[in-house]
Amino acid sequence: MSTAHPPPAPVPVPVRILLCDDHAVVRAGLLALLGSEPDIEVVGEAGSGEEAVALAARLAPDVVLMDLQLGAGIDGVEATRRIVAGTESAHVLVLTTYDTDADITRAIEAGATGYLLKAERPEELFTAIRSAAQGRTTLSPPVASRVMARMRKPLPTLTDRERDILGQLSRGLGNRDIARALFISEATVKTHLGRIYDKLGVDTRAGAVAVAKEQRLLP
Repeated sequence: MSTAHPPPAPVPVPVRILLCDDHAVVRAGLLALLGSEPDIEVVGEAGSGEEAVALAARLAPDVVLMDLQLGAGIDGVEATRRIVAGTESAHVLVLTTYDTDADITRAIEAGATGYLLKAERPEELFTAIRSAAQGRTTLSPPVASRVMARMRKPLPTLTDRERDILGQLSRGLGNRDIARALFISEATVKTHLGRIYDKLGVDTRAGAVAVAKEQRLLP
């Protein structure tokens, strides 16, 4: 009498990963770390935002692990925006050391599925990758706390002049052009920009525009 053997368990299809970090040592460390997981496969490495966009289009990975600061060329946020717009299947999981409100806002606005800090434990990274591959959002606890705090915080109140300047800022104008457009001095523009940054909790022009769009503060 023959004994029926149960069919072998199906081998899981690995999550295909594209790494993007401008530091070769960091990429090598991630490659070694991810290589320990049988259901995760690194299919490409990029050292710049432009390279990541090109490889994502060619390799169609499930998840792109994206650093934010990439040296010369486009940054991780712009690379994320281009990958999300041009690669239907790829989910971008930001892996960075930066957790400012402006960085988080810009990355999420660009279409990032998750936002993880490099200080997290390897197990957290593996879980985040698997979640991102399924389109589920994963945020590091400190990032989640900042997002929740921002959601609970009342919207900043801007003066009409600050809104005018923010509107010009969103068009990509520099201080001199803003001053000319609004018939005020450059010194006045700088003063208003400082107040806008304080109210929005940012320290860059791009961060101010990103938060203003998120909170519908633009005129």
